[in-house]
Amino acid sequence: MDQLIVVSLLVAVGLFVGMVALEEWGRRIGLKRLAADPDAARSGLGTIDGAVFALLGLLIAFTFSGAATRFDERRQLVVEEANAIGTAYLRLDLLAAEDRDELRGLLRDYIDARMEVYRLLPDVVAAKAALDRSAALQQSIWSKSVAEAERDNRTPATVLLLPALNQMIDITTTRTVATQIHPPQVVFILLCGLSLVCGLLAGIGMAGGQRRSWIHIVGFAAVMAVTVYVILDLEYPRMGLIQVDAVDQVLVQVRESMK
Repeated sequence: MDQLIVVSLLVAVGLFVGMVALEEWGRRIGLKRLAADPDAARSGLGTIDGAVFALLGLLIAFTFSGAATRFDERRQLVVEEANAIGTAYLRLDLLAAEDRDELRGLLRDYIDARMEVYRLLPDVVAAKAALDRSAALQQSIWSKSVAEAERDNRTPATVLLLPALNQMIDITTTRTVATQIHPPQVVFILLCGLSLVCGLLAGIGMAGGQRRSWIHIVGFAAVMAVTVYVILDLEYPRMGLIQVDAVDQVLVQVRESMK
């Protein structure tokens, strides 16, 4: 099982167990307060509880929305890279036949290496090796294209081919950086910590009943644990259960069109 899946599951399970325990502890604290001072036990606490739960809701909305946005951006970047590589491949027709055939071969190897980078994840070491290979192919493609443009000095090759190759190279950096953009870890720590605090407050709030409401106790903890798990999985696609492999088919289709 992938490392991130294990970590996410451990966080979710730990959060679930912790919230259930804190809800029970909070209920016992609430019962003691009610027994000691029934009238003042809940006076003025509703406002504080509401503020803390509102903060938790805001934090969930912030982290989930950010993770979903970055997930969509990463999928869009796959499409942009496929378009950039396809455009560059087509514009190789502007070169002479002998140079065109060599560069086409390099470009086919390049897209294979690019697909391999993300196919190998979460094996970071293997993915890094494939990324280095694609960077070397990038340099070779660019050098040969520039040399051909300077030697032949044909305007179409200079004006159309080189900008297309430049865009193909730029999108590589953009995709690499996009995989590394995440909220600071303190945000996730705050989310889990605030969830536990809300579990304690919820337990205190349920102290008025004569019996435990296991539906509410277990349900609240389960909902929060699943929510945090999905946020983590969405934030780190390709390393958990949520994948963007379907979008990679765009690159596969471009590779198949390179005859």
